[in-house]
Amino acid sequence: MDRFRNEPYLLINLILAGVVILIFIYSGIFSPENNDYPVVCVHEKLTGKQCASCGLSHSFSLIVRGEISEAYNWNVYGLRVFIFFAAQLLMRIIFSIFYLKYPETNNHLITYDIAVSVMLFLVCFMPFIETLVSQFHLVYHKGYGFQNPLIIHTSSACL
Repeated sequence: MDRFRNEPYLLINLILAGVVILIFIYSGIFSPENNDYPVVCVHEKLTGKQCASCGLSHSFSLIVRGEISEAYNWNVYGLRVFIFFAAQLLMRIIFSIFYLKYPETNNHLITYDIAVSVMLFLVCFMPFIETLVSQFHLVYHKGYGFQNPLIIHTSSACL
């Protein structure tokens, strides 16, 4: 365990791998059939409309169960996002092994890791991000369908 404390790269890989494993466990525990997900969409609660990330938990749960086409019905970006997390888990393991086995290449390895992770993120998340940005622009800048619940509306009769 001292090696992880002395090597921040290994510690970061361990933490990221742990987070991804927890996401996969969460996806395996909660099922679309029971609709018992503890995390709710704040955007949907505030606006009454679904956002680009709505259905990701359902989608991940279905992907873990091998029901890819059904997962697509819940969120069209679910498989792309799932692939990103699965690839990151594999990369954390592989890059950590190479980091330990070939210490003379650690600087290059970290550079490759960052480059591949950024490219993978952009490939997997770009359509998702574009949708989020366009929804944010429509909802919050043009005011379509959004009423701020923190603003108290009064009529002249109440004044």
